[in-house]
Amino acid sequence: MDEDQIVPESDFPDKERSTREKVHVIACGAIAREILAVCRQHGLAHIDLNCLPAIWHAYPQKIVPGLRQAVAEARHSGFEKIFFAYADCGTGGDIDRLCEEEGIARIEGPHCYSFFAGNAAFAEKADDDLLAFFLTDFLARQFRAFVIEPLGLDRHPELKDMYFGNYRKLVYLSQEEDAELQEKARAAADYLGLEYEYRFTGYGDLTSALRSA
Repeated sequence: MDEDQIVPESDFPDKERSTREKVHVIACGAIAREILAVCRQHGLAHIDLNCLPAIWHAYPQKIVPGLRQAVAEARHSGFEKIFFAYADCGTGGDIDRLCEEEGIARIEGPHCYSFFAGNAAFAEKADDDLLAFFLTDFLARQFRAFVIEPLGLDRHPELKDMYFGNYRKLVYLSQEEDAELQEKARAAADYLGLEYEYRFTGYGDLTSALRSA
């Protein structure tokens, strides 16, 4: 296109100009609440959020096909800047391969437990946490729907030892200091027969990732 044929940004229709100016964040629904909180706290009004089903947290094989479809839909809608609010999330590097194919960045880290704690801090405690089962605020709220029911523990409680017999403690990585959620997390630890440990993390590396997206 010749220079005199370039259309000024101001001449794009309002909807198209809006998509060109925004960052379309495709996120795991399990961290939607936290993303919205970070956006409010830091004035990130340019972020356009699209959340994929949180239950894919339990079925990671569904994540990359879902991301691929969401990217195609976002680009069809005119979004030029896209960011994945996903860590690797049990995909065995498949999200990174998609990122490379599509030229899209993601939140660094192996999973949300790591980036909420801060990837560097999480790595430093890896040896101490080798036998830890983690909860976030979302999982503390949704323990039955996202742990008990997908694993069939409500129907076959004898499976509890099979799944959790090698764990020693439940570590609750808390994004918001909420006494009710702490009680839910402690009850989850009791249900699984694990020691309980509470750590307030805030939003960890999620904040810097969204601010730089």
